[in-house]
Amino acid sequence: MSDDRMAEVFTAVGLGGVDPAAGRQALEKLWNELGERAEVLHRCVIAHHLAGLQEEAAAALCWDQRALAAVFGPGVPLDEGLRGFLPSLYLNLADSHRRLGEFDMARMQLAIARGHLTVLAADAYGALIRTRLHGIEAALAAGSTECLVFS
Repeated sequence: MSDDRMAEVFTAVGLGGVDPAAGRQALEKLWNELGERAEVLHRCVIAHHLAGLQEEAAAALCWDQRALAAVFGPGVPLDEGLRGFLPSLYLNLADSHRRLGEFDMARMQLAIARGHLTVLAADAYGALIRTRLHGIEAALAAGSTECLVFS
């Protein structure tokens, strides 16, 4: 059942890359169907990707916080898989705070993200997260609240 649900989650995530509104709708439907009893990984991935599909920074921040809350929920063991999400989760929090003009909070979240970089491998995903970190760091240094686009 878990693998079937994760397949549904990844299908919705993929849809968001093609049609953000449809992806958002599919992920919100899964979020509501699975509820509080969903597996931590499902909740984290859904909320994490929903954050990226929001047009408004405040809505993105809300979903970023839900993703992190799923990881640090009561009784949740912080296994290697979940630790691997932390740099990206904190990076997204930093970016949402930056977009809201909350620069001190953004700097704090960026520092936490940087502290978790050691869990990332020297692979394409690790390079992507490090590139995003530098981009957000530069935007923060410039005092920018503009939405960043990474290719």
